[in-house]
Amino acid sequence: MKFKIPYIAIGALLISMALFSSCDEYLDDIPKGEKIPTSLADYEAFIRNENNHMNDAAQAINLLNDVYKKPSDLSYVSLTSINYNWMENEDRIIQNNSGEAAYYDSYTAISYWNLMISSVPDATEASDTEKLELIAQAKVLRAMNYFHLTNYYAEQYNEGTAATKLSVPLITSAEMGAPSEQISIAKMYEFILTDLTEGIFNLPVESTTLLHPNLGCGYAMLARVYLQMGDYDNALLYAQKALDQNNQLFNWKEYYAENKDQIEKEDDWSTSYPSITLTNPENYIFRYGSSTYSSNSSLSLARAAQFEVGDARFASKWKVKYQAPDSIYYGIRSDKFNAGGITTPEMYYIKAECVARKGGQTNLDEAMLTLNTVRETRIFDANYADLTASTVEEAIASIRKEKANEYVQTAIPFWDMKRFNKEANYAQIVTKVYNNQSLELSPDSHMWIMPFPMGATSNPGNGTLEQNTPR
Repeated sequence: MKFKIPYIAIGALLISMALFSSCDEYLDDIPKGEKIPTSLADYEAFIRNENNHMNDAAQAINLLNDVYKKPSDLSYVSLTSINYNWMENEDRIIQNNSGEAAYYDSYTAISYWNLMISSVPDATEASDTEKLELIAQAKVLRAMNYFHLTNYYAEQYNEGTAATKLSVPLITSAEMGAPSEQISIAKMYEFILTDLTEGIFNLPVESTTLLHPNLGCGYAMLARVYLQMGDYDNALLYAQKALDQNNQLFNWKEYYAENKDQIEKEDDWSTSYPSITLTNPENYIFRYGSSTYSSNSSLSLARAAQFEVGDARFASKWKVKYQAPDSIYYGIRSDKFNAGGITTPEMYYIKAECVARKGGQTNLDEAMLTLNTVRETRIFDANYADLTASTVEEAIASIRKEKANEYVQTAIPFWDMKRFNKEANYAQIVTKVYNNQSLELSPDSHMWIMPFPMGATSNPGNGTLEQNTPR
């Protein structure tokens, strides 16, 4: 999938520059060959630009050890080695002294969505209905970016403390030098929900492209937000609404069977498998991870062992390989995967968890039926058996495991860990052995909050920015 952007909005570029620098002047004139957007098509092109759809979660993925790292990458102190090996006494703030995509890419995209929201009402060559639709899509995309930023750089939402704990800078203006304010977590969630609820009424049922939010995407994002807030009734409501729009699942068993000969070819780690990026029926919206070249990376043997035996999805993505000095599961696919967007399995998992939390055997049976609906398209018939649960804890343990495997190498397992870490029944101490040393990461560790880049805190533009983590 490759979309071209015909114009660069100078105003949007200036605001992104202003956000991260203390300088006041950049360009007095429009660069030769560039154009200020005026028509609806000019503004709509911002959504088609792939670079505006990146949700980097590299350090969160490192923290969970959801990617293999060579020993040489961990042999010195860096942001990567600190997070990967849970070096709590090392200062991540000092190590995070260069541009970090999770922060800068998100705010650059937000600058475009702000420009669209403020300027599309005056766009030419458009009907009022078309304008409302584009504004709604920009609001959903802005909400997605702020949700990602808040759950990366701030504490987990807690109703009792959200009004006093800081999230990330909020900026909504497209004006040069507009002020930003690092608002509370409660206010940020209120803002995100307002953007989504205001936008949802004008979203189309069908998307123009995979990058354009549709009604199913709007409902799905509301489900994701309410789940993170612990509002399970609303999370269930909107997960079901999203599934009513699209409940399709990709059958990994069939895909494996169609490509079995190549996948099982001995000593062959080719990446030229048929791409499912454009045709995957599960997509509500497609977004990237750390770059527009996002593809599944390798896994350690320990992480690979967490997958269920007979997982066709796993078998279609990774293959064991010796890569000195370790045996690993090598990522055999080169096609881009939906690392930062939303897909239907997430809604099945949200529905399953929310129903399970109601308790009672009838609800537990429904929750497991929902979970097994996804598993039936993932687990080879020879290995498949329905999962059952007689307690809420059993059900949620199965749902968590399956969801973490479905979305390995994305931000979703990180968000879930932060959420479960605040519940006594579900908080987990993560452990491993590295270089003959036993390491652990506790649920209350400061490492679950990523530090802002030093460039952002030292040059916050027309605002202030306070670190949310001590190290």
